[in-house]
Amino acid sequence: MAGGSSSNGARHKTTWHIGNWGNPYEGGGQPGKGLITYALSANRQRPFAGFFTKGVWNTVRRGRNQILYVVPPFIVAYSTMQWAIERNEYLNSKAGRAEFGEGEE
Repeated sequence: MAGGSSSNGARHKTTWHIGNWGNPYEGGGQPGKGLITYALSANRQRPFAGFFTKGVWNTVRRGRNQILYVVPPFIVAYSTMQWAIERNEYLNSKAGRAEFGEGEE
């Protein structure tokens, strides 16, 4: 059985356990055969913990910090659009056509 193959076709490889994540010297170089660990992160245990008590106020705080980046461009865009609409209406009016020399044909 070359390459660590068993009779049923499964491959088995002996690895060396070098310690927990971030601490490679803890394991002492013992083989990691049969070492299985499972963990559940804190975010998966209670994903909405404190959402209604702290989440709303956190959203208000973050929005307040960003308001000067968002509101002035919207004001400029709205003002520009209003000016363009009024200018277009004037240029297509009777007085606007008379001022810029477009006569009826």
